[in-house]
Amino acid sequence: MTLQPTDAFITLAAIDAETLVQFYTQLLGQDPTSYIPGSYAEFSLPNLRLAIFKPKASHQSELANSTRSGMSLCVEVKDLEVAIAHLEALGYPPPGEIITASHGREIYAYDPAGNRLILHQRVSPES
Repeated sequence: MTLQPTDAFITLAAIDAETLVQFYTQLLGQDPTSYIPGSYAEFSLPNLRLAIFKPKASHQSELANSTRSGMSLCVEVKDLEVAIAHLEALGYPPPGEIITASHGREIYAYDPAGNRLILHQRVSPES
């Protein structure tokens, strides 16, 4: 017997979910497709759904003293410098430098809850 998944999406839990909803609304340039203020928001992106939720009080202790997780939200962008400028304008500048790898250029940044973002720009075939 197998799991037989029908769909998958990323969820981010945050005690202050509304701060994350506002951050991702501005970062992605779109309103949530599903939204319950202070409780739940869902963004529909190409090939991905991103959900943000406020955990019930009985589960909030899991987040209270947590360190950064290994989860990363990788967002592919057309122009890395424009994406970096956008994050800076939102008040969340990437703390490091652009990394160049065989698959493209990328930089790490963090959302208001400390979740890691990887902004990635593919290397064009003619490069």
